[in-house]
Amino acid sequence: MSKVNTEIRLLLNLWSLGNGQGLVKKSELLRPYKGKEKKAVYEVSLNDLADRGAITLTMDKKVPKLSLTDAGSQQLAAGLLSPDFGFEGQLVGSRLANAALRWFRHNQGVAVSVDAIASKISTYDEFKAVALETYKRLSYESNRSKLVPIYEIRRDIGDRVTRTQFNDWMLEMHRTDVLHLHGGGSLKATEEQTRDSIYSELLKTYYFNAELFN
Repeated sequence: MSKVNTEIRLLLNLWSLGNGQGLVKKSELLRPYKGKEKKAVYEVSLNDLADRGAITLTMDKKVPKLSLTDAGSQQLAAGLLSPDFGFEGQLVGSRLANAALRWFRHNQGVAVSVDAIASKISTYDEFKAVALETYKRLSYESNRSKLVPIYEIRRDIGDRVTRTQFNDWMLEMHRTDVLHLHGGGSLKATEEQTRDSIYSELLKTYYFNAELFN
């Protein structure tokens, strides 16, 4: 099975089990995938989806739970509408088939734009231009003057870059005096917001906000 189809199956199951964007136990999501080898494949895809911001992992009373993000919903829409996607194999489980039917019925009459999914960012220079545009727009829209939370920039850019690329390229912008990243603790930050900020291994601290260097 292709990696793309594996990811769409996971997103579809997550959408179905969570009724859109509700929390779903990780163990419940992976339960249908029997066998050590098969489960390992889906575990890898699940981690990739989390790295790209398509799903969010939270701890609820020490139980890992997953939810679909806006970026994940867009990827699911693009995957199900793509001519390249299909339920591979001779038999399709009724659970998965019914989930797909529910998704299409739920979105009947709703414009689902595949074009809304922005193209991937492949170079640092391209990322720098997008990050600066995103920073300026968020700063203007929220009237924050200069400081913009890093987690908002990350979520706005979405899965156009991996989490590692976002971290590395934001730190490079900080190193070259393009954006100044503010470190230190943030008592008001939630677990999700902290996760979507940037942790510096070198300084052993989190960067929570970005400011245009001038």
